[in-house]
Amino acid sequence: MTAPTDPGELAARVRHRFAAEATAVTPAAIVSAVRAEPATAVLGDTTLLRIAGRVHDDLVGAGPLAPLLADPQVTDVLVNGVRVWVDRGRGLQQVAVPLGTLDDVRRLAQRLTAAAGRRLDDASPCADARLPDGTRLHAVLPPVATDGPYLSLRTFRQRPFTLDELVDGGTVPRPVAPLLAALVAARLAYLVSGGTGSGKTTLLNTLLGLVPGTERIVLVEDAAELRPVHPHVIGLQARTANVEGAGAVGLGDLVRQALRMRPDRLVVGECRGAEVVDLLAALNTGHEGGAGTLHANAAADVPARLEALGMLGGLPRLALHAQVAAALQVVLQLRRTGQGRVLDSIGLLLPDGPDRVVTVVPAWTRGRGVAPAALLLAGLLRERGTPVPPILQAAWPTPADPS
Repeated sequence: MTAPTDPGELAARVRHRFAAEATAVTPAAIVSAVRAEPATAVLGDTTLLRIAGRVHDDLVGAGPLAPLLADPQVTDVLVNGVRVWVDRGRGLQQVAVPLGTLDDVRRLAQRLTAAAGRRLDDASPCADARLPDGTRLHAVLPPVATDGPYLSLRTFRQRPFTLDELVDGGTVPRPVAPLLAALVAARLAYLVSGGTGSGKTTLLNTLLGLVPGTERIVLVEDAAELRPVHPHVIGLQARTANVEGAGAVGLGDLVRQALRMRPDRLVVGECRGAEVVDLLAALNTGHEGGAGTLHANAAADVPARLEALGMLGGLPRLALHAQVAAALQVVLQLRRTGQGRVLDSIGLLLPDGPDRVVTVVPAWTRGRGVAPAALLLAGLLRERGTPVPPILQAAWPTPADPS
């Protein structure tokens, strides 16, 4: 009887071979081990390499999830026990993927986590990890995961979208694209806000690619996700504590380090804690054109969200609003819809009332066009020597005819 050609069974046989021979698991070694199996002796090179690739995924890769992670349309892969859900930009859909048993899923989660240098076992049942291809992984084991294991994978796009691609995909309306480019050219500081999975990082990646090549971009992130197409980008990534509880490097520390690295554009990948105080302080020291992302359900909620984060850093409410008014100008709000992720509004952060509390005043909203702050935004662009895009020119008053 010949040996099995099923990749799962082949992977088990090859795994035992590597364990017995203490051989390093490399792609070349896997191909040799698969070729040595009796059932593969009559296979052509193309078929053998395809099977070897699947065995490689089962041994050191994402196993049955590998095809989903390689799909450029997939942004999230979620595993609930042995059930798999994916998001291709239009909400979650369940897909049929042969994961095996719960023990197989547990081994997959532990293998992926270990490959990223993290620990996942009964003593540490939760783990965050970053896979070699950039995919972000969060895993939870039973009994913390009541019906688990649970895996949440956020895929990593190797090449950011261009602005034209976002227009063609429906995220950005075509008349608004020149306005986004103008915001970058004018060095206005902005926040990209929205809910989870609304496309904040995608849009920020695209806009950073519009920064002139003569400028230096310094990225500060909790997990390295930003990879703009730009000739001069350096990145700093936060580090969690080790098993002894030492060695942690937070975003606030990295923002302060970034200021010593001569940034032309300082970018915080995601403001989620006290580091917002350091970012505002940095943007108020002459570092124009900075940016970041922020979780907020609506543009109007951005000031309240900044207040909550500022309190974590010990910044009083009115002082926080004064810092925001001086450091930030624009909010780009994204939203998820049944048709995909869309730019919902562009607003200005403006102080109001006797306490000068900052509010977001719309300059453009999806479905309605230019809004009350369009005139102010056009003025900001003109003050900075940037041509006013056609979508805002209607908001700028035409000079009176001298005749």
